[in-house]
Amino acid sequence: MSQADSGSANPGGQGAPQRSEVRIQLNDAQATHGYANFCHVTATAEEVVLYFGFNTQPVGGSATLNVPIHHREVLNYYAAKRLLAALHMTIQRYEATFGALELDPRKRQLRHDASTAKPPQEDEDEEAWEEK
Repeated sequence: MSQADSGSANPGGQGAPQRSEVRIQLNDAQATHGYANFCHVTATAEEVVLYFGFNTQPVGGSATLNVPIHHREVLNYYAAKRLLAALHMTIQRYEATFGALELDPRKRQLRHDASTAKPPQEDEDEEAWEEK
């Protein structure tokens, strides 16, 4: 197979295609900041749309939940897949350090209650009385 057939982008035409390292410099001077504990995802054939908001009643409440959306991000599928990979790697690192994240709030509360419960203390006076 010739280099033209292999899809090589080597302009010199000799050897393996060369890869250049790209350094990305972030400029967040114009970035807006916010907090979201809610994300809704929709999609079309061309793009993925992420809606971020703040849910003031994360557990329980009424049957209808009114969540104010404060940010919408539209991504093409390539950017969405890169975001998925980056989030997956970030969550894996977090869980390796701090333990598994429980998504069910009821189970999370049960685990929290169990970890903060004080072990039963034996009454020292009873032990001394039983020894007599």
